[in-house]
Amino acid sequence: MARPFTPKVITANDLLEGDVIYFQADNSWTRDLAQAELIVDEAEAQLRLLEAEKQNIRIVGAYLADAKAGPNGPEPVHFREDFRRKGPSNYSHGKQEAAAHV
Repeated sequence: MARPFTPKVITANDLLEGDVIYFQADNSWTRDLAQAELIVDEAEAQLRLLEAEKQNIRIVGAYLADAKAGPNGPEPVHFREDFRRKGPSNYSHGKQEAAAHV
């Protein structure tokens, strides 16, 4: 018996900056997971991934990541995706540096 489909978001890395980015419903990218499109249909997820991969001049390594609906938008299901959205762990820069100056 097939496993039920788990909702997904599309994530990739920004080709020039290397940041983790997420695909939005309007075919643009955001660095904020809460603004990503949460896809709840398996066939739609595959079609949206193909659409995201067309933007290969901007992104690299697009894939579907498990997610769940949260009060403020999609949230990660797996610790790997939670880790990726927070930024590098070896020193503060990028997202971590910006959060430290808030």
